[in-house]
Amino acid sequence: MLKEFKTFIMRGNVVDLAVAVIIGAAFNAIVGSLINDVITPLLLKPAFAAMHVDKLENLAWNGVLYGKFLASVINFLVTAFVIFMMIKGMNKAKKKKEEEPAAAPVPTTDQVLLTEIRDLLKNK
Repeated sequence: MLKEFKTFIMRGNVVDLAVAVIIGAAFNAIVGSLINDVITPLLLKPAFAAMHVDKLENLAWNGVLYGKFLASVINFLVTAFVIFMMIKGMNKAKKKKEEEPAAAPVPTTDQVLLTEIRDLLKNK
């Protein structure tokens, strides 16, 4: 059973998934910081001053914390847009790579000699 578990863990799909989850968590932290520390204060600073609130998460009405919901929506939209741009860039690079013409195959020594013989026979 331990050997089967080791085989399962070492399969490429499981390792790839683990790496994707770890990178995704780090990416989520970056996007969260971008939204909470840069975008939200820049865009909503006048609104915060008018409502006497220092953070979006603190917005509330009769106990309903709609500021947390708005922060989650903004976080989702920015994350989705960044992922969209990354996928778009990867697809463009993949398409460009596919459109590149393949390098002409290098002729073998036999092919070079046969070509020379053919050319000499044509000239006679």
